[in-house]
Amino acid sequence: MKNKNVGFLIIGISIIIGIIILIFNHGMTSIVNQSCSHGSECTMYGTIKSQTYLSFAIAGMIFAIGLFFILSKENEKIIYKKIKEKTKKIDIEKMDDDEKPVINLLQQENGAMFQSSLMEKLEIGKVKATRLLDKLEAKQLIERKRRGMNNIVVLKDN
Repeated sequence: MKNKNVGFLIIGISIIIGIIILIFNHGMTSIVNQSCSHGSECTMYGTIKSQTYLSFAIAGMIFAIGLFFILSKENEKIIYKKIKEKTKKIDIEKMDDDEKPVINLLQQENGAMFQSSLMEKLEIGKVKATRLLDKLEAKQLIERKRRGMNNIVVLKDN
C-alpha cells in the first residue's frame, strides 16, 4: 500500500475515533445530569472533561501520524538492469603454441574437464599445466573450479 493511502486510512480512523468520543461524551454527560444532584459543581463533570481531552489528544496524534504519511515522500524504487557482456570469439591464431592445444581440447570436451585429465591428454607435467592454466586464466579464457582434491578447467563463454 502506498504512503498516501495509508495516511488517508489513518486519518479516517482518527475521525471515526473523534466521532465515537463525542458520542461517548454526550452519553456520559446525560448520565451525569440525571444522576448527580450537585449540578455543575459535581466532580463527575471534571472527570468527563479530562477523559474527553485525553481522548481527543490521542485521536489528534493519530490524525498527525496520518498527515505525516500523506505528506511523506514515497520510497524510491531501485531498478536493477542486467547488462550483457560483449561476447568475443577466442582467436586461437594469436595464442602461444602451448595454449592452443588446451583450448582445442576443452572445446572438444564440451568446455570442461578435470585438470588431471587435461595433463594426461596433453602429456605435460603438473608445474607446466599450472603455469599454462594460470596464463589462460589471466587472459580470462578459462576458469578453474575446485572440486575436492581436483580442479575442473572450464572454458569461459566469451
